[in-house]
Amino acid sequence: MKISIHRSRRAALGVALGSVLALTATACGDDGSGTGGDKGEEGSGKGEIVFWDNNGGVRTDIWKEVIADFEKAHPEIKVEYVGIPSTDYQSKVDTAIQGGGLPDVGGVGAAMLAGFAAQNALEPLDDRLAGSSLNGRLNEDMLTSLKAAGGGDDKLYSIPTSANNGVLYYRTDLFKKAGLDEPSTWEKFYEAAEKLTNSGKNEFGYTIRGGAGSIAQALDAMYGQSGITSFWDAGGEKTTVNDPKNVAALEKYAALYKKVTPAADLNNDFTKMVAQWDSGTIGMLNHNLGSYQDHVKALGTDRFRGIPQPVGSAGKRVQVSNPVDGIGLFKSSKNKEAAWKFIEFATSHAENSKFNEAAGQVPANNDAAKDAWISKAEPTKLAAAALRDGSTSIVQLPYYLPDWNTISKADNEPNFQKVLNGDMSAKEFLDTMAGQLNEAQAEWKERNG
Repeated sequence: MKISIHRSRRAALGVALGSVLALTATACGDDGSGTGGDKGEEGSGKGEIVFWDNNGGVRTDIWKEVIADFEKAHPEIKVEYVGIPSTDYQSKVDTAIQGGGLPDVGGVGAAMLAGFAAQNALEPLDDRLAGSSLNGRLNEDMLTSLKAAGGGDDKLYSIPTSANNGVLYYRTDLFKKAGLDEPSTWEKFYEAAEKLTNSGKNEFGYTIRGGAGSIAQALDAMYGQSGITSFWDAGGEKTTVNDPKNVAALEKYAALYKKVTPAADLNNDFTKMVAQWDSGTIGMLNHNLGSYQDHVKALGTDRFRGIPQPVGSAGKRVQVSNPVDGIGLFKSSKNKEAAWKFIEFATSHAENSKFNEAAGQVPANNDAAKDAWISKAEPTKLAAAALRDGSTSIVQLPYYLPDWNTISKADNEPNFQKVLNGDMSAKEFLDTMAGQLNEAQAEWKERNG
């Protein structure tokens, strides 16, 4: 098992810290100061910079608005926008780290930050932030989250743009017609999923995410039902992923596939899942704040609601952490001064508010977080309240592990599809994932003392 795990990691670029640093040092003469020894340059603060959007297609329009505003305010700088789908972003960056061609600036969320930082591809931003007009104006919890995700050196490699939160969206019109209560508990969730399903009429109670990004949603359902509140045991060495309570929860959740969900869910990523829910007759959808505006456009505000994740049998809501998103400055940039100006501008009050209103997420800029639109976006308002009022426990996912993004995506998404299809048991799936996580945690602890 251990050999196969290492082989699968090496097949994905940059997932083992030691081998990646050894590879770059041998192949490129890396002196530890930058990717392939390229420290980049401050530049003139003028000219052209390249920006890679880590959620291309979904956030393209709003980023182009921000870029247009920036170029109007800074006519001496032009920004080339490159939109990359979230499912392809990590591999695109990993390839560029090894072969060249990184942008000046790009999306760097907590989930992939450690992997990029381990390859020495990102510029530390602590000093730039300290001397910036942004200093003291960004959410401290988001900054702390991104520092913790950096891999253990307590440096800031990404400036936060927004925070997300899990949301259970449900069709109020369908619930009212069926005489169902709001799915505020897992018991009510399963009851509604079954009652709202009539596959002969193409009506389903739920849509499950089986394609890209499925693991985080499955973990949310597992921990939400089991009530387990920590990702690691008391010693911080063994994960609770394959705890018997989580195994039982995943068995129940995975059994929903094709019983109360469309068969197409097996391959649906979030964009297909969201589009299917918005255009069909499906009772419930688990996603996050980011799809709220899509639902408003498709359904209006009177045919659905977005509420915090269901409460468990013990009366407590448990959910996994959603990664903070941000913007990073790549160390190889030849125009770091201009790239930093863009980061500052994009996370300023007005632009950060504009971006997050379009994205439906919680702004990182404290002034933007006070703007009126937040109280009008019910899921955002309810999510913020649930996190403040003590009703919710957050299971912190190990974004600090360089292997995390690979383990939670490439290594295990195909296996989760096997679970949905009945070709792999929930226990085998979670035991496999736990073995990979425990090994990655041991490697990380060894390197970081």
